[in-house]
Amino acid sequence: MNATLLGTLRSWWGAEDVQVTSDGGRWVVVDVETSGLDARNDRLLAIAAVGLKIGLADPRPEIVLGDSFEVVLRQEAVSARDNILLHGIGEQRQREGVAPAEALQAFAGFVGEAPLLAFHSAFDDTMIDRHCRKHLGRRLGNPWLDVADLCAVTHPEVRARSLDDWMDHFGIRCLVRHQAVADTLATAELLLRLWPRIAPEGGRWRDLERLAGHRRWLAER
Repeated sequence: MNATLLGTLRSWWGAEDVQVTSDGGRWVVVDVETSGLDARNDRLLAIAAVGLKIGLADPRPEIVLGDSFEVVLRQEAVSARDNILLHGIGEQRQREGVAPAEALQAFAGFVGEAPLLAFHSAFDDTMIDRHCRKHLGRRLGNPWLDVADLCAVTHPEVRARSLDDWMDHFGIRCLVRHQAVADTLATAELLLRLWPRIAPEGGRWRDLERLAGHRRWLAER
């Protein structure tokens, strides 16, 4: 692995080579940083992810800080200054990042076959998929689920739209917003806050997919 590959959260928390061996399974929360908001044309700058352990008897997710990932992709041209001020990935880190193919292969190895979650997941899915097809010549194929859909379905009385809105509603603190590592943890914590209303529906991946589908069905009416 390239020496410039950023350390995962394992090093932050002193947890080395943590293995997730749950009976029920593993989900992964993902967040990306990009050069802009156009998922079909802007560049992927960084990916972060954190694993969730899903028990067999009790499917309530457990955030596993040792099961985490972060990488900055090497850029031939750095993003605009305003963009850098937003996500904090400076010119040197962009130029000295990991070769895109190597970074994406590392991400693919990290997530394995785990289902993926993100807030407004269509953006993350499109960015990662486009860059995987370009640099790896293939798609990942993992199922995605939008945490924003789960928010809307489980808490229809809350007038919130953005991740910041939902964080404010639940009192979730994120010390460094718009940095992928911190945003993955905030999104994972948001899922835990939703869980009391998800659990009665079953709490398995297929149940979450069904709940998210209710949001899409209502939006199409």
